[in-house]
Amino acid sequence: MRSSSSRRRTSHTLHRRTAGAALVGVAALLTAAIQSGAATAAPQQAPSAAAAHASVQLSPSQRAELLRDASSGTARTAAAIGLGDQERLVVRDVVKDADGTLHTRYERTYAGLPVLGGDLIVDTAKSGETQRVIKATNAALKVSDLTPDVTKSAAEQQAVARAKALGGTKSAADSSRKVIWAASGKPVLAYETVVGGLQDDGTPNELHVITDAATGQKLYEYQGVRNGTGNTMYSGTVPLTTTLSGSTYTLNDGARGGHKTYNLNRGTSGTGTLFSQTSDTWGNGTASNSATAGADAHYGAAVTWDFYKNTFGRSGIRNDGVAAYSRVHYGNAYVNAFWDDSCFCMTYGDGTSNTHPLTSLDVAGHEMSHGVTSNTAGLNYSGESGGLNEATSDIFGTGVEFYANNSTDVGDYLIGEKIDINGDGTPLRYMDKPSKDGASKDSWYSGIGSVDVHYSSGPANHFFYLLSEGSGAKVINGVSYNSPTADGLPVTGIGRDKALQIWYRALTTKFTSTTNYAGARTGTLAAAGELYGTSSAEYKAVQDAWAGVAVGSRSGGGGGGGTVFENTADVSIPDNGAAVTSSITVSGRSGNAPSNLQVGVDIIHTWRGDLVIDLVAPDGTAYRLKNFSSSDSADNVQTTYTVNASSEVANGTWKLRVQDQATYDTGYINGWKLTFP
Repeated sequence: MRSSSSRRRTSHTLHRRTAGAALVGVAALLTAAIQSGAATAAPQQAPSAAAAHASVQLSPSQRAELLRDASSGTARTAAAIGLGDQERLVVRDVVKDADGTLHTRYERTYAGLPVLGGDLIVDTAKSGETQRVIKATNAALKVSDLTPDVTKSAAEQQAVARAKALGGTKSAADSSRKVIWAASGKPVLAYETVVGGLQDDGTPNELHVITDAATGQKLYEYQGVRNGTGNTMYSGTVPLTTTLSGSTYTLNDGARGGHKTYNLNRGTSGTGTLFSQTSDTWGNGTASNSATAGADAHYGAAVTWDFYKNTFGRSGIRNDGVAAYSRVHYGNAYVNAFWDDSCFCMTYGDGTSNTHPLTSLDVAGHEMSHGVTSNTAGLNYSGESGGLNEATSDIFGTGVEFYANNSTDVGDYLIGEKIDINGDGTPLRYMDKPSKDGASKDSWYSGIGSVDVHYSSGPANHFFYLLSEGSGAKVINGVSYNSPTADGLPVTGIGRDKALQIWYRALTTKFTSTTNYAGARTGTLAAAGELYGTSSAEYKAVQDAWAGVAVGSRSGGGGGGGTVFENTADVSIPDNGAAVTSSITVSGRSGNAPSNLQVGVDIIHTWRGDLVIDLVAPDGTAYRLKNFSSSDSADNVQTTYTVNASSEVANGTWKLRVQDQATYDTGYINGWKLTFP
């Protein structure tokens, strides 16, 4: 999901599918799925330091003051982190740790234009010293020509045509604006066009199309309205917080930011009518009573609010103490539910024949968590970041269900298990083994970014289950699970509560709009290191759980057939400049390195032919991995080289040396590793 500001508008829905139905309904920010500037794991520290890194619950006035302070210092911050003369920072959010560290999230403008994919996080110590900068892209913001060669109307026509191809009904765009597109490769001037209206199935349409202002090429698109989970599932008799005015009760929760629940009565716009009646008993457990859906929605919103507040100290979806609102009975026989940032509201349809309102606790927790993602990392709804976005809602939706401790709907690691959207009694997703739904992926692989995000979420869901519960067969709350691992090695879980804390901290202080799976590993390791220490069992479990879904190596360096040493710190590569290095210290090996030393390289860089790459042994001997090539215009170097290093002593400091030998294109070392078979 994205924010409801004037910059963009998005929403999430829940849609019926036939085979392998997925919990759909997530948000998209507008940038392509590349990982730039992933967080670096925290320095070695004792577990007792965890309290210092715990987030402080801020009052609305305290948060507002921190935001004002950050806003007043944006020019100084921009200069301090080396932004260009035409770049400006816009404060979006702030998180404060107990030790005074501030994690301030910014978006950027360039020459007054919004930069899509330019978001970043600045970590500042209590002393005011900048500790770390995490960027959605490390590409230099240099756009020489800010005059479009393509007309605005041409961009709008392209977007309208694309919307019609996807089932849209409008003949004109709602809005179009000039932006800087920085989400993939070299930043360019572009148009962002939004086409609203309805899709052919009645779902609200909000297609965002990014068009290159120089060539007219479509660079990116995303649907602001996304599909989620759904069908009826009730939570039994539950307490509701209401408001009494005179002799009339309303579904107005004054204890949770004033959350209100409205009856659209088959309408598709506006707020409808606030539920009100003279009795404080709402609904009768059947769809024939319109207040039943209202009670379920009101309960789901309350539990989700309480989960975030009591688990993470978060006050509402935006962390500002202000509630969203809910709308039920949307449309006629509408088999969907969706979160919408533009209205900051949650909406539920009544399902097939208007007899199955989609007001389940699963839907509430999953969908409203998209709002949290929108107001924190803003993970793009495309490629690997889209899978992480969807998984984040699965993870926190699962957390909401366990938190509720509802005897009618006990906590489990099954997504949409009581909705039965396929009519066969099966869940939509299985976190212990995602592939059981017939479409989701159990583990990461190089092509997963091209998979539908509702299925590419599988590795992150699987990681969360492994981190929480561990691998192998077990029974939890009466449900049987049997979770495998990609490397065939066991994983020992640390408990769901700790796993949730690690994911939330990574989402709110480490992830950016373009975070991919490698970046998620880096971010969660950094979060675990800060919360529990880098020598802790929790930190090692994060490594092992990611290795269990084929992302990175095991905590002991094992897995994958050898001992692995890795450095995931980012190192910027200057354009046509001096060589840079990234170091790995190898220890605990005897004798010389092998004749088949594996060197795994992950470099993000446009026009990779500019790069010359060497492996430098501890004694200074250089082994050429890649030569310069003026004709190799492809992006990125993500491959494994085999080096005969048998004449080198294994232990010592090895370096990856990279030099850019031509102008115009830039990038960074995202990480690299040595594998000793």
